[in-house]
Amino acid sequence: MKTFVNLISDTVTKPDNEMIDYMLNAEVGDDVFKEDPTVNKLELMLCGLFGKESALYFPSGTMANQTAIKIHTQPGDQLICDHFSHIFNYEGGGVSFNSGVSCSLIEGDRGRIKAEQVEKKINPSDFYHSPRTSLVSIENTTNKGGGACYDIRELKKINKVCNKYGFPIHLDGARLWNAMVATDSKPSDYGKLFDTISVCFSKGLGAPVGSALICSKNNYEKALRIRKILGGGMRQSGYLAAAAIYGIENNWEKLKEDHRKAKELSKILIKVRGVKYIYPVETNIIIFEFENEDLKNHFIKNMNNSKIKIISMDKQKLRMVTHRDYNEEQHEYVLESLKKLW
Repeated sequence: MKTFVNLISDTVTKPDNEMIDYMLNAEVGDDVFKEDPTVNKLELMLCGLFGKESALYFPSGTMANQTAIKIHTQPGDQLICDHFSHIFNYEGGGVSFNSGVSCSLIEGDRGRIKAEQVEKKINPSDFYHSPRTSLVSIENTTNKGGGACYDIRELKKINKVCNKYGFPIHLDGARLWNAMVATDSKPSDYGKLFDTISVCFSKGLGAPVGSALICSKNNYEKALRIRKILGGGMRQSGYLAAAAIYGIENNWEKLKEDHRKAKELSKILIKVRGVKYIYPVETNIIIFEFENEDLKNHFIKNMNNSKIKIISMDKQKLRMVTHRDYNEEQHEYVLESLKKLW
């Protein structure tokens, strides 16, 4: 390979020529005044897909998640999530900084929690010594869980628990497009179960920037104000929204190829010297663990020498993420490079 093969994340994708052409031809206006026709088109498209009243375009998934948390909680409240959750690990402490909320953490199965675990974590509403439980947040697919997908039946059970106790449920769906492809589920399946849903366009779908929060009209009005406070209002953002539209219409089904490549990599990786465990691969993320840190570092050195970029998760774990810019030629090269380490 003359250049590095980048498997650090699916966020490294760049728009292809067709997406760029679509962006350049977008009709735009001032979205802060809700006068950008392409942003409006994207938001209406998402409403139709998920069966929700409203959707709001955001610069990032983190801002969309933080807005949802702010909508559903008050300072001093507590939300329930898995200990692998992106909102807890990778959003700069925004849960506490932006909303004054703490997290009650569950050790689930590769980032997936169960309804009975949620119910056990709910604080009694009349016990004023403990934080008020006001939100459950789910991540699908799970990043730190190696791209694991929720079973829709379990999500229905969690929804039932939330309804029983009268508080909302948020879905961090940064890679929900991958989950839907892997589980043959539909956006409307999730729209029925969650009060708010964030989705990202700059990962598997290949757009350069952008996420959205899908919700009720009432929550949309709140989100619009919070987005403003967080500095998320953009002007002629239709150029970016056009990339999201193109990604949904043209790249969504192609995620199957990313999943195939990830599974093929995992079958070779398990034979590499020193690899003791690989998380089951369901989508496009491969997390694998070495017997010790020295073996992990030796593997990274070999990958760097082969011009293959990967990322470390902790002292013994590494991660590879397949994506639309990781082509078949690169895939064969990586497979052959890994075979040399058997």
